Amino acid sequence: MKQTASTLRTTLFLLTVVVLLFLQACATPTRHTAVPEALQDQAVIPGLEGVRYRVLKDQEAMVREGQDALRRQLTYRVAHGLQGPLPPAVFLAISGGGDNGAFGAGLLNGWTTAGNRPSFNLVTGISTGALTAPFAFLGPAYDATLKEVYTTVSPRNIMIRRSLLASLFGDAMADNQPLWKLLQKYVNQTLLDAIAAEYEKGRLLLVATTDLDAQQPIIWNMTRIAASHHRKALELFQTIMIASASIPGAFPPVLIDVEADGRQYQEMHVDGGATAQVFIYPASINVQELARAQGVERERVLYIIRNSRLDPDWAEVERRTMSIARRAIFTLIQTQGVGDLYRIYLIAKRDGLDYNLAYIPSSFDVRREEEFDTNYMRQLFDLGYRMAAKGYPWAKAPPGFVPQESAVPQKEAAMPPSAIPVPPAR
Repeated sequence: MKQTASTLRTTLFLLTVVVLLFLQACATPTRHTAVPEALQDQAVIPGLEGVRYRVLKDQEAMVREGQDALRRQLTYRVAHGLQGPLPPAVFLAISGGGDNGAFGAGLLNGWTTAGNRPSFNLVTGISTGALTAPFAFLGPAYDATLKEVYTTVSPRNIMIRRSLLASLFGDAMADNQPLWKLLQKYVNQTLLDAIAAEYEKGRLLLVATTDLDAQQPIIWNMTRIAASHHRKALELFQTIMIASASIPGAFPPVLIDVEADGRQYQEMHVDGGATAQVFIYPASINVQELARAQGVERERVLYIIRNSRLDPDWAEVERRTMSIARRAIFTLIQTQGVGDLYRIYLIAKRDGLDYNLAYIPSSFDVRREEEFDTNYMRQLFDLGYRMAAKGYPWAKAPPGFVPQESAVPQKEAAMPPSAIPVPPAR
């Protein structure tokens, strides 16, 4: 009887320990209070006001930034004795795509080799495009950095997988601290100072995140952040890049401290790809009309790098909840990305932009062994490099708008457009 009681006590003790450990593992992460709905429009980064735009509310501010960028460009030209007509305004939009960002990195390197890569007046980026955009913005001097990042990293450089319990009761399936360390290695004060110098020339670098509380896209003026020389500018710059690439559920959201009506709050930001895969500026802003109102006539050229294939990727789906949900999400992202290309094409046609689109050809059939598979990324980088080095065959319209033979020779699928606005640059 004594032995039975002792065994029971031991069993109860062990069960108590297991329950306590379970509850500890299940403790959900905490956060500060979200910005109340009524104060959304007042929320600012203390000391760094005016560095971002809520696309549904801040269109006037976006227009002013575009006009100011043009004035800075004209001032720079006068100061350096540059005369004659304004050169073409060249825009570059870099999409999301995870490890498929290796394609865009390779394309940019190959474009430099081809000898006709322009200096871009505006560069925009979302998700992996946000990680690429600052280096693309600064030009060929950072090609080696792009190559190193997209051809040498492996999953251990990006994330640490969490346990099943931590995934279920935490805020993500993986910890992205390795990605933070990788980013901090390359995104430093020297890079920020170089970006600030380009801002004074009238150039703009923009990155999108998604404010999950407000369910809105947020556009961050990265050039203005860099040019502020604020003591927290570098930290905010890095934070936004990580936020834009924080795939919901896979990586933790990024919490950003803001102030509204004299009180402190916290916004939850995730991957910009939650609202769009690629962007340029709002459809409601007619860049051509605004420029003409200022007496400016110039050519405008748009390049889009879509870090994805555009054709359907067939696969037999298991009749299991997670398999079905995963496949549906991938399909949504795929079709959303094609829709973004349609929307941008219509804006470009209206505003007289020369539309140029690059994307991963259907002939690329290398399979990943895992996410951020080094071999996969190297081969994709090499593909982008080879295609660009010999003169990239830019598609002049999204899939479905032109006959197959007049675009990049790929198997394509078309879907209707989605929407996300962003400020103009001229």
